[in-house]
Amino acid sequence: MQKILIANRGEIALRIIKTCKEMDIETIAIYSDADSEMPFVKEATKAVRIGEAPVNKSYLRADLILEIAIQEKVDAIHPGYGFLSENAAFAAQVIEQGIKFIGPSPKTIELMGDKIVSRNTMMNAGVPVVPGSSLGVVNEEEACELAKTIGYPVMLKASGGGGGIGMIRCEDEQSLIKSFTSTKTRAKNYFGSDEVFIEKCIENGRHIEVQVFGDNYGNIVHMFERDCSVQRRNQKVIEESPSPFLSAETKEKMFETAILAAKSVNYINAGTIEFIVDEEENFYFLEMNTRLQVEHPVTESITGLDLVEWQILVARGEKLPLLQPEIKRNGHAIEFRLYAEDPVTFLPSPGKITSIEWPITINARIDSGYESGQVVTPFYDPMIAKCIVFGENRTETLLNAQAFFEKFNLEGIKTNAALFQEILKDEDFKKGNYTTAFLSTKK
Repeated sequence: MQKILIANRGEIALRIIKTCKEMDIETIAIYSDADSEMPFVKEATKAVRIGEAPVNKSYLRADLILEIAIQEKVDAIHPGYGFLSENAAFAAQVIEQGIKFIGPSPKTIELMGDKIVSRNTMMNAGVPVVPGSSLGVVNEEEACELAKTIGYPVMLKASGGGGGIGMIRCEDEQSLIKSFTSTKTRAKNYFGSDEVFIEKCIENGRHIEVQVFGDNYGNIVHMFERDCSVQRRNQKVIEESPSPFLSAETKEKMFETAILAAKSVNYINAGTIEFIVDEEENFYFLEMNTRLQVEHPVTESITGLDLVEWQILVARGEKLPLLQPEIKRNGHAIEFRLYAEDPVTFLPSPGKITSIEWPITINARIDSGYESGQVVTPFYDPMIAKCIVFGENRTETLLNAQAFFEKFNLEGIKTNAALFQEILKDEDFKKGNYTTAFLSTKK
């Protein structure tokens, strides 16, 4: 594998380029008109214009990406995350052209991409799932009958996609009826299918995910857990490992279950099994992300492994570099997602970054797609950087994080850095006593 096209942008494109350089692999970057001066364009071996700024005219143009890949005679395509990373049709088209897709098989992507199908697959494999419907809910009447059986509150979810966009919490029958049509419409617009289903809402839950990795020889390992419970509108804001909440016994059970889930679909390459955990540490399968996660640096920080390197090695047919007993965890790491957003309304705040001053410290890693003088446009996700802070234990890591954000300075646009400072001073967060409702209860 000598040349890889990166079907993405920003910090994840830079992240992939970094590993490729270390592996002596050439990289082809694609860029939109809005990204022509971005660092990832300059760092790649070669950069090719893909189209205008809107994603439907650039980074979602599978046909143009394939055309460039063929012209440049690349050996593989790395999709990063977001955009086409979990698009089974795109993965299949890549493979049909004789190009390797750095990720799982199209069949697995399709299977896990449908939330109802993935729920049923996991149930058949013996993996615990959140109580809910095993088929799509057709109308409001059926939804209300199911909700009565399950018990309120419930989550109304899109079958075709996850994240905050694809779900809404319903406290009672009235809110379920009110949300039903709008959720189906939103699901159709964002995921191409208006199919929805219902799950029991786990009160005071923790969102815990397990990093898994598989190769073409039947080997599947886990790389421990990440606690992603600090969320805003069902979107992750802070992730850390180890989880300060779970007992060692529950963690081991969760790791075993994650491996079982991955083996049930013959999983290959990097993936994540996401669980919701109740107050008694009962855990339930939520979904599987068939790609590299935004928060993968947390796992890299505590294991010393390069997950992108592993992805490339597996994609070119090699066995996993390490098996389970050889994968060790050391220290503690926390990732903070720094966004260009208004700290009061949480609305995106695009604009020109006049200056960025990253604190120089050996206890932090910055994955950013921006430099001073560049513009955060309204066309893409407003994440400026991922700030990963680490230490020998959680107490040291929290102190390092406080020092980091006290010294951090960015001018020109608004960010959510002040929110992190507030969270780091919060006694509940310091004690690891937080759930997915943490931010909403602090208002």
